[in-house]
Amino acid sequence: MQLKNNAYRLNETVRGVETMSRFALAVLALASGVYTYLGVRGLLDGSASFVFFAAIIYSAAVSVAIYAFWTFMMRFVPLVTRGAQRVALFVTMAIGCAMIIAMSSWLNAAALAGSAALEQHMAVTLQGYAEDLDDAHANALSAQSLLPDVQRASERFARLAANERESGALTGTTGSGSVVQLLTQMSAQMAELGSTITGSRAAVAGLFEEGSARLATMRELVSTPGAIEPRSDSFQSEAVQLSAVIAALQQTDVAASVKRASADLSAGFIAPVANGSTLDLVNRQDQVMETVRASVAAQSAALSQAADEILAQPRVEQRRFVPLSSAEAVIRYWSDFIPSWAGAISIDLLPVVLVLVLMIVNDALRREAESLEGAENITAAEMLRAMALYRRMEVAGALPTESAPVAAPPDASGEPEPEEAPEARREAEAVDAIVTPIDVAQRKRGDGPVRP
Repeated sequence: MQLKNNAYRLNETVRGVETMSRFALAVLALASGVYTYLGVRGLLDGSASFVFFAAIIYSAAVSVAIYAFWTFMMRFVPLVTRGAQRVALFVTMAIGCAMIIAMSSWLNAAALAGSAALEQHMAVTLQGYAEDLDDAHANALSAQSLLPDVQRASERFARLAANERESGALTGTTGSGSVVQLLTQMSAQMAELGSTITGSRAAVAGLFEEGSARLATMRELVSTPGAIEPRSDSFQSEAVQLSAVIAALQQTDVAASVKRASADLSAGFIAPVANGSTLDLVNRQDQVMETVRASVAAQSAALSQAADEILAQPRVEQRRFVPLSSAEAVIRYWSDFIPSWAGAISIDLLPVVLVLVLMIVNDALRREAESLEGAENITAAEMLRAMALYRRMEVAGALPTESAPVAAPPDASGEPEPEEAPEARREAEAVDAIVTPIDVAQRKRGDGPVRP
């Protein structure tokens, strides 16, 4: 009886929640359609009316498909009991879930997190541009490290020329001869090279300041609330200007110019003719000028090596900002928006839980129905015969029940009271009399009664 009551309650509960299940499925399908409309609207191009009607038609098709698919699953999966057929339905349901994700869930995620994904794309691009600006600025400033060497070389040549002019420190003869002329020439060339390096410093500082201003504007566009489309367009414009600044910074790198100038010091060295008044002075002047040539060659090699080290540094590659749609941004940066993806997919696949609940409840109903199958098929005649047989067994003492007749204690005369077997026998005969018409009816149907 308890099993029958449980089965009845389960069956009534399933019928009671059927309307609620349909309503919940309709709401979920409608919500998925709305978010699908918001997601697909950003992917279509054309006039406003075309985009509106196309998005409405697509979202309506998605809602109908989701409602129809899950209605079929909720109807058929709980009714199928064989293993192979149930597995086939599960495979079909998995394929349908994959198709729903492909046609709806990613658009739902685009609607839920599209603006945030576009901001993430701009933030990542902004970080790349900031790194490029810093690298280009560092490369441009690295050429400034050559300035102290150039200035020292210029000062050394100028000092040697002054010493030779005043005291004849190199040739032993004072005055402005060919040696002084050569040393003054080398000092002037080094000073000119130093001026070139110094002049690029101001240009580098100006370009870096302009690039920093562009970056500040781009950061403001990323963090400012509001519609994402106009901000993305302004961000792209600023990115183009910043790319131009970075390219200009790389053009101001004077390392290559320093290398060429240092090579000219050695390859283009032109010594003046010795103009000494005596042969001995001419020989001393030639020796000093040869020493100056060797010094200039060493200085040229050192500067060329330093310039090569600077030029060996990797150059900054030109970066280009690629605008993305909200759906493309959500797919590219999916790992940053896992909660949004989970919500978008759950809207479409939540009916899986309802299907599994209905399947489990129907399996429980079938198990309880199998345990009550014999009781549901018994006839009234079989029930009455079973009751009569039970009472006969009680009378005969075959059942150790509390209702079995117990011998009464002897009375005062010492003789036991008479047994109640005749009354029980009369009751059994009355039961047989009741059963007999039913037995006759069964014989007329051709179902002979089974006598106990």
